[in-house]
Amino acid sequence: MAGARICLGQIGAPHGVRGEVRLHSFTADPSAIASYGPLETEDGRLLEIETLRPAKHALVAKLSGIADRDAAERLANTKLYVPRERLPEPADADEFYHADLIGLRAVDYAGRDCGTVVAVHNFGAGDLIELRTPHGAQTELLPFDAVSVPEVDIAHGRLVVAHPTTTTEMPPPLRGRPTAKRSGGG
Repeated sequence: MAGARICLGQIGAPHGVRGEVRLHSFTADPSAIASYGPLETEDGRLLEIETLRPAKHALVAKLSGIADRDAAERLANTKLYVPRERLPEPADADEFYHADLIGLRAVDYAGRDCGTVVAVHNFGAGDLIELRTPHGAQTELLPFDAVSVPEVDIAHGRLVVAHPTTTTEMPPPLRGRPTAKRSGGG
């Protein structure tokens, strides 16, 4: 994933009159967002977090070069990224960065093409992968758990899906199958 950027957070509304902003962190430990160094906006500007403190429903951050409320208001809804290389590798074999899953080819147990992962969503009940079907512009959602996605092979650019329209029988368990535990991030 060389050159890929991962979204670690998003700036919210201004907080006070001295240029502070509400910051929504997408990292596992919300305050860890400050440890990744300069954060990049979608248009390439670099922002550094000078101070960070918890607040209700978000963090409050003081960003370098942002001195007043007007400057803070102009940053509202700005997404903040870091290069993928700057992130540590997931600690567990069954954890993945969402950005690493996007673009993987999905196949069923027989090796038939089921589509390509175009997004990972979480609407509150667990992660879902969105697959673009191989012959068309349609997409479908599958739960991203060990039953629906028993194998993830990022190195070879594919994942195996227990696709309900192509197979009704699951093979015996394989060593190293992912569990339902998944990590967020981007």
